[in-house]
Amino acid sequence: MSRPDSVRIALLASAALLSAAPAFAQDSATTDQVAQGASQGEEIIVTARRREESLLDVPIAVTAISGAQLNAQGALDITDIAQSAPNVSLEVSRGTNNTLSAFIRGVGQQDPVAGFEAGVGLYLDDVYLNRPQAAVLDIYDVDRIEVLRGPQGTLYGRNTIGGAVKYVTKRIGADPQLQLRGTYGTYNQADLVVSASAPLGDTGLKVSAAGARLSRGGFGTNLTTGQDNYNKDLWAARGTVEYAPSSSAFFRVSGDYTHDKSNPRGGHRLIPGIVSGTPVLSDKFDSQGGLVTPKQDVKAWGVTGLAELHAADWLTFRSITAYRKDDSATPIDFDALPAVQVDVPAFYNNKQFSQEAQLLVDTGGFSGLLGIYYLDAKAKTVFDVRLPGGVTALTFGDVKTDTVAVFGDFTYDITPMLSVSAGGRYTWDQRQSRVLRQTFLGGGSPFFGGTGALFATTSDFRGSADFKKFTPRASISFKPSSDHTLYASWADGFKGGGFDPRGQTSACRTPTGTPCTPAQVYDFMSFDPETVSSYEIGYKASLFDRRLSFALAAFHADYTDVQVPGSIGTTINGQQSFIGITTNAGKARMRGVEFEGNLIAARDLGAPGGTLNLNWSVGYLDARYKRFIDSRGIDVANRRRIQNTPDWTASGTIGYSVPVGSEGQVAASVTASYRSASQQFELRTPMLDQPGFTLFDANVNWDITKKLSIGVHGRNLFDKRYIVSGYNFLAQNPDTGDFLRTPAGAYVPTLGTEGVLTGYYGNPRQVFVTGTVKF
Repeated sequence: MSRPDSVRIALLASAALLSAAPAFAQDSATTDQVAQGASQGEEIIVTARRREESLLDVPIAVTAISGAQLNAQGALDITDIAQSAPNVSLEVSRGTNNTLSAFIRGVGQQDPVAGFEAGVGLYLDDVYLNRPQAAVLDIYDVDRIEVLRGPQGTLYGRNTIGGAVKYVTKRIGADPQLQLRGTYGTYNQADLVVSASAPLGDTGLKVSAAGARLSRGGFGTNLTTGQDNYNKDLWAARGTVEYAPSSSAFFRVSGDYTHDKSNPRGGHRLIPGIVSGTPVLSDKFDSQGGLVTPKQDVKAWGVTGLAELHAADWLTFRSITAYRKDDSATPIDFDALPAVQVDVPAFYNNKQFSQEAQLLVDTGGFSGLLGIYYLDAKAKTVFDVRLPGGVTALTFGDVKTDTVAVFGDFTYDITPMLSVSAGGRYTWDQRQSRVLRQTFLGGGSPFFGGTGALFATTSDFRGSADFKKFTPRASISFKPSSDHTLYASWADGFKGGGFDPRGQTSACRTPTGTPCTPAQVYDFMSFDPETVSSYEIGYKASLFDRRLSFALAAFHADYTDVQVPGSIGTTINGQQSFIGITTNAGKARMRGVEFEGNLIAARDLGAPGGTLNLNWSVGYLDARYKRFIDSRGIDVANRRRIQNTPDWTASGTIGYSVPVGSEGQVAASVTASYRSASQQFELRTPMLDQPGFTLFDANVNWDITKKLSIGVHGRNLFDKRYIVSGYNFLAQNPDTGDFLRTPAGAYVPTLGTEGVLTGYYGNPRQVFVTGTVKF
């Protein structure tokens, strides 16, 4: 660890300027109760193992943040929780507004095209979202967000190898309620969220609805088109019907819809134009890409049905049925220049049907669940890569995934102090893919209204493969007292293989240079499943009359056949083209430590009821490749890094709250969050890789009455510029990552003539005011 990194970590830890406490309550609790319970040191009930348990008792590394806490922090979307969860990266994918790139403990997937499964599972009300498009969920009408670290397969429908993020919406309360929440801030941010719920008499029927209008001007400008850059223009709605005819039956049907009409997100060139000499823009949020078609438009919707039947006090049956669909049209100007260099118009079309059934058992000393899961998912991705001289490389990928899994996880209390848990999962994955690659001359492909003439079909590949795997889990917990839990666990994770959705069969050659046989083409286009074995020990405690609570976990994971997707520029049939290259890197090892906690440092400070709180979260991750064979057949493990994975993550809050008047309260907090240096890709990329940085936020919330509140929020107060994603199509030294140059000192492009090294940045300083009224 470098000296600047160690100094920053020491300062953050010693000052206890660390982030949101891992807390959430059971479904029947309100978010206000959650926030109050967390600050007063009360017992926190979680459902990480699909049953209500004290957070202290759960032998899993889990962080959870209530909706009330998220509102108090001014959280805007799901990526904000990465600031307070150790060893977690959640980012908006390059060139998009709402596609999610997620990594937990070094396991994840940043490529959004069809054919690559996510390493981190995102769940919306227990429904797994199979694709990352439209997955940057905005914070509204949310009860809590949970983050579970490590392989999750014996408790959740879809097997996820790195971890799970769960977005849980509110259950409907017993009393009628109408709430309005408005926001106005810098960059003309103007948000309005309206939610209402009510029981319908004594019928056991309840209904709720929520709508959101979220808008903001751009952080910069596209100097070619005149459009705002990094703006927001989104409409969203959610509706729910709940029916409880008796205490032994509960039914819920919910639907959601999102329409994002934000402008295309243009990147910032990090180098001047190689041929034109176009200078680097001074404002990192400005861009000058000329691609405007197709018009940016993202629509996503889904319907979920939940049924719970309590056959006996100790037995519950649960069914979760869901259908989801999303369609995205987006123009991505890779080179961020007015002329056609590397322009990529794209369509993403995804739909999925899933069915999960569970039997939950709880006899007191013995508890657990047995489940079965089915997923039928279809994903299409089509995009042009438009290059100088009217050359277009079309990629059409169509992927169908069928998955069936049987899973279970059970806990037995040997004594009141000693418990053992064991679980397992058997997964059957079937994947069918078609990859069509064509080259057009004189214009774009007909998919995007282009008039180019078909020059060559360079791939028309169809492949089908089945993947099967049993993945076990086991843990042991020891509770010397009700306020202390020690545990050790072991879990295996598995992610199926597939076919490179950007692969080009004509690029396959034998060692002698001749075209490949059909069997060799199949191997060239396919990639293998990946597996992980994770070992964890942990200690959770609540001390000093619950004034201090913390969770400490240490883990080690062996990661095998790591899937590493990539893309390069090359020449096919005498024409410059773009192809995908997916590697099973071999072996990697992750190990680290995570420490989260909450300290009530003072009570009755300054006034009766005045409370000073310190919350913290620190994660250290040593993630490295142990074996990585590159295209030359050389093991370059010591020259490759795990992408989007900083060694250190730390965050924290110092907060003070005090009662005001008969029923009011004022709460103020300051938060710092730190991330050490990380790489965008396995090979270092100068200028694009982000050095370590710290963000500072501040919040003041005044609950004037129980029905009226106002807040002032400042995000990224020191206006730090930091890269979250990017593109690179410059020739590099495969060992050092240094860019290759011509004898004249110019960069060597691998696509286009001007070179592509484009960065996308996290949000600048934002200040906004929120007001909430309840009726």
